[in-house]
Amino acid sequence: MDVQIALLLGQDGVTNGAIYALLALALVLVFAVTRVIFIPQGEFVAFGALTLASLQAGKLPGTVWLLLAMGMAIGLIEGATAVRARRFHRLPLIILVNCGAPLLLAASLLAVSPAGLPLPVQVLLTLMLVVPLGPMLYRLAYQPVAEASVLALLIVSVAVHVTLTGIGLLFFGAEGSRTPAFTDASFTVGDVVLQGQTLLVIVASTLLIVALYLFFERTLYGKALRATAMNRTGARLMGISGDLAGLLSFTLAGAIGAFSGVLISPITTIYYDSGFLIGLKGFVGAIIGGLASYPAAAAGAVLVGLLEAYSSFWASAFKEVIVFTLIIPVLLWRSLKTRHGEEA
Repeated sequence: MDVQIALLLGQDGVTNGAIYALLALALVLVFAVTRVIFIPQGEFVAFGALTLASLQAGKLPGTVWLLLAMGMAIGLIEGATAVRARRFHRLPLIILVNCGAPLLLAASLLAVSPAGLPLPVQVLLTLMLVVPLGPMLYRLAYQPVAEASVLALLIVSVAVHVTLTGIGLLFFGAEGSRTPAFTDASFTVGDVVLQGQTLLVIVASTLLIVALYLFFERTLYGKALRATAMNRTGARLMGISGDLAGLLSFTLAGAIGAFSGVLISPITTIYYDSGFLIGLKGFVGAIIGGLASYPAAAAGAVLVGLLEAYSSFWASAFKEVIVFTLIIPVLLWRSLKTRHGEEA
């Protein structure tokens, strides 16, 4: 391996690591706030990429029907709860938010050919279709069992992952999709050619991480999430709703996943089940951070990206094994350093 190849591999590693870092941050956020190990995080990546590919192909993406179905289910649940509590004045808002908004979005996509829309509009539509699935998923699958043990929540996550993978196969088929590059620009630095698409991914990921930092440091809702992550009981006593914190954390996780899918859609071919492997690598980064530290999780995810890139050169057949083997010494070290106790 010469210096030029090493730099090219490093470029690929940092690019992939930036995506894994976003997913690791989302996993840490969701676990800290809700105690959920969010295995389906990768499905949002796949849904984001495949939805954008469908829009660019002029097709109506299957996520429209998933959004409608989940919205109607939540509308029925919330409507029945409002009727039992005799809060009839809430029914119009419940119907409008959970059923009216998805129907309006579906009608708009049916009326206008999405293939002819500008790229920023297509990306915005993709986010509008995929991001709401996060809070909807929390409301349907996790909120009813929010007080269950971590093991029970993990089992729910596995069930949700399997369900979403099957839905992805139904909606998008077994064929992979890849979108055209967002930019064809390239820059030469010494002997290394930097692709504009690579720089776009790194810059966009960095900007999103900075935006998340500002959200947690400067906004009321961000501080509420931090308080819930630090002490759920104390936050509840201070008037911070656990359900609202859960919905908000899943909304951010959905946004990060969908945005990551949009970013990587021109770089690699995405299949209906590609999200699991991508999310798992983000999970390795989150584990390095102990599912608690955002900077350590981001650094661990970049390390995973670099290890994957260089492993693909030296031992491409074993690159996945090498990446996931990294988790063993980390878990062993944390097991020896952590004081264990029974979960309440």
